[in-house]
Amino acid sequence: MRKLISVVHTSLDQFVAGENGDFDELVQSPENLDFICNLTDKADAVLAGRVSYEMLDSYWPTAHQSPDVSASVVKYSHWYNSAEKIVLSNTLSEKKNDNTVILSKNIEDGITRIKNKTGKDILLFGSPSICQALMKLNLIDECWIILYPVVLGNGIPLFKGIEKAIKLKCLASTRFTMGEIAIHYKVEY
Repeated sequence: MRKLISVVHTSLDQFVAGENGDFDELVQSPENLDFICNLTDKADAVLAGRVSYEMLDSYWPTAHQSPDVSASVVKYSHWYNSAEKIVLSNTLSEKKNDNTVILSKNIEDGITRIKNKTGKDILLFGSPSICQALMKLNLIDECWIILYPVVLGNGIPLFKGIEKAIKLKCLASTRFTMGEIAIHYKVEY
């Protein structure tokens, strides 16, 4: 069975973005994208909600063509283009290409079916509401929480509406030069 792994960036006070969805205060170290590329080496699918998908899809398909981009940007762009895209959305109806799946109904069955297909890991990027919903359904196997050394005070919360305790087992951690810490957890339902 494929693992569904949530990868999320958050402030110390557990906000994934400011009130307007801005990420300006979450300043990434140069090696942060290298780290993400190590995760994509073990994955062949990306899962996101509509907003995160549209953000990813507005930049990454052509990012490798920009002048003076890093080797990690090129690598991630190529991975994104080849990865299966799984989009959870009630409003998106038309897919851009054949390697995109849009799920709007029977999310639990759809994700379970995709996880049971042969392949590598599935990475859930961003999409805090999707992360919360899938945790409630016991569908997320692991989390990488990248914690930034900043307190936002308000914004879009990482965990909201979780009604029961969900235990996490720490598997590893990595520290970056700008002070971010990536913490790898196994979800124990």
